[in-house]
Amino acid sequence: MLRNGLEPWHVIVLVGVLVLLFGGKRLPEAARGLGRSMRIFKSEVDSMKSDADGVADDVAVPPTVSRDAGR
Repeated sequence: MLRNGLEPWHVIVLVGVLVLLFGGKRLPEAARGLGRSMRIFKSEVDSMKSDADGVADDVAVPPTVSRDAGR
């Protein structure tokens, strides 16, 4: 049904609607703000990954107990 969901004319119509709704002046500002937020999000995700890697190296993993050990 949606095999070719986003054809070139869909993109042209979408851009036209965005220009009509927001105007030509506000679109670059919105794109700039979206770019900034994506950069901040990416840096936060990278820092969380590096923090998680650092914590995983520092924390000792407790030994596992098998079910048959108490029997």
